[in-house]
Amino acid sequence: MQGKAAAQTHRTIEMRTSMDWDVIDVKPVAPLALKVEFADGTVGKVQFEASHLTGVFAALKDPSIFQQAFIDGGAVAWPGNLDLAPDAMYQAIKSHGEWVLR
Repeated sequence: MQGKAAAQTHRTIEMRTSMDWDVIDVKPVAPLALKVEFADGTVGKVQFEASHLTGVFAALKDPSIFQQAFIDGGAVAWPGNLDLAPDAMYQAIKSHGEWVLR
């Protein structure tokens, strides 16, 4: 029985690593804008409006912080435990080619 549970866990991890909305590449391309690529090949833009940079996202007003975008577990992230929901980003980009955060 233990082998079956281990196999089940392995399948779950395997499924998670192959989600279409996993971000596989991120590049800052302009002030407050990112180019992202997803596991299924979808590419698009994430654009922050200044009005969205409040609360935890206020740190991204600093261009040197914004430029530090990286991928963490398939999500776009920044130092200080900031990240974006990759599934919501994917849906917006798949539908409109960009995700504008207002």
